[in-house]
Amino acid sequence: MVKHARLNSTAMALQQQTSPYPHWLFTDASSGDQIRLVPERGGLLSGWCCGGNEIVYLDEARFLDPSQSIRGGAPVLFPICGNLPNDQLPLADGRIATLKQHGFARTMPWQISALDDGRGVRLELSDTPATLLDFPFAFLLQLDYRLAPGALEVTATLHNRASQALPFSFGIHPYFNVSGLGDLQFEGMPEECLNHKLMAPGATSEQLQQLGQGIDLLVRPSADVALVDKAAARRLRMELSSPWNLAVFWTDPPRPMVCIEPWTGPRQSLISGDGKLELAAGASQVLQCRYVVESI
Repeated sequence: MVKHARLNSTAMALQQQTSPYPHWLFTDASSGDQIRLVPERGGLLSGWCCGGNEIVYLDEARFLDPSQSIRGGAPVLFPICGNLPNDQLPLADGRIATLKQHGFARTMPWQISALDDGRGVRLELSDTPATLLDFPFAFLLQLDYRLAPGALEVTATLHNRASQALPFSFGIHPYFNVSGLGDLQFEGMPEECLNHKLMAPGATSEQLQQLGQGIDLLVRPSADVALVDKAAARRLRMELSSPWNLAVFWTDPPRPMVCIEPWTGPRQSLISGDGKLELAAGASQVLQCRYVVESI
């Protein structure tokens, strides 16, 4: 069940809406920027309006059909990013966790409340009897979205409530509007990437030339990465911080969007150990990233 926003002065900026679909709308009083959230649909951030422009892509018709997977917004990837062989994860104690692609967080109902600082919202997800059957770890995951001038700040905090170490990867899968797939530029990209389609190394520049055919690549940037859309006169910059410092780029032609995703590790990292995170019993882990919209 979705927890209602607290009825205090900071919560007044968070209002429940019914159109164009049921959601919660947070509005920044100083800038007028807004974010839309649908906690019962996997804690989905479904929209971000910045400077009067809708930055986040959402296939609304598909979203309104519960029989179809969501294409748009910012699905949450936890406790894995990507997939596992046969959907199985061997655990240290000999047990097997069963996890479908990108984990279960994006399909579960979350709770929502206004942040005490008045700048955004907090989404919360905790273990249930169903998750414990497939992933035997008690946890609390908090996901904060804050609006700043021209920016969206994301903070994820995972609390391990289990009596043993909790292995995990974390990411979000945001879709961003673009004017088209034919005339985009990318900044801060390393020369080499991991082609997720082949699970093999590749040349980043060659992959980025195939936006119109569909790409799925991971890079390990040394600093910020950015998408430059000259036709929209906009640069979208993603600021990363360790250990949430890998970037995945994905397109689904002919949709006019590009996914720019922060991940903690590549596909199957909990098996390979590459980027695997393990949280000690009773410990917490904070992850942060930031999206900035700039006019060009």
